[in-house]
Amino acid sequence: MAEPRYAVHYAPPEDCALAQASARWLGRDAFSGELFEQPAFGAISPARLAELTASPRRYGLHGTLKPPISLRAGRTLAEFDQAVAALAARQEAFSFEVEIAQLSKFLAWRPLTEAARISAVAAACVTELDEFRAPAGETELVRRRAAGLSEQQELMLQRWGYPYVLDEFRFHLTLSESLQGEEARQMLAMLKAGGAGLAIGPLRFDSLVMLMEPAPGADFRAIARYGFDGSVRRYPGWPA
Repeated sequence: MAEPRYAVHYAPPEDCALAQASARWLGRDAFSGELFEQPAFGAISPARLAELTASPRRYGLHGTLKPPISLRAGRTLAEFDQAVAALAARQEAFSFEVEIAQLSKFLAWRPLTEAARISAVAAACVTELDEFRAPAGETELVRRRAAGLSEQQELMLQRWGYPYVLDEFRFHLTLSESLQGEEARQMLAMLKAGGAGLAIGPLRFDSLVMLMEPAPGADFRAIARYGFDGSVRRYPGWPA
């Protein structure tokens, strides 16, 4: 039986207007597991929007900090939980501004301010939690290399199990699959104008969220939130 994987992400409060609008945009709430019928978006039909948001739907609105890992033999979820809580409690809360941008070929929110502080939190997650990570298997390494990695990204992959960490890290909250042509221009313009209820102000970074993938290819579910104030909140997906 396949072991679950766990990831540590940034995610806005699940009850805020942005999180709720994003759940409707993506068609899924990663905290409750609820599915939504997605809206028409200009000339883009609900069916097409579902296609264009398939990958980010698996995670919900998020910014990756510690990419998904399987736990190393001999380490437990309880230990990982304690480590994430301790790491979070050492952080200081702050707010940051974002903008809609096209990264490579997909759309995402990128930070306009506090990028260095976000990167510092991500670096702590990558390095301090790495003792829990099972080494990446050959299949995973081949899959990552298929994207075409730079020499530095290959070094990151070998050391940390993921190519886009530390110096290669670029924080973002993904909103779409790869887009091109008129479809990309239309969606970018409408999102910048606050379409789909996704108008956005400053975001608060005051917690870490743990997600769990129960089986390969399954949707990730948010299972716990770790406040920088030392608080911990469990969600219905937390393993009993």
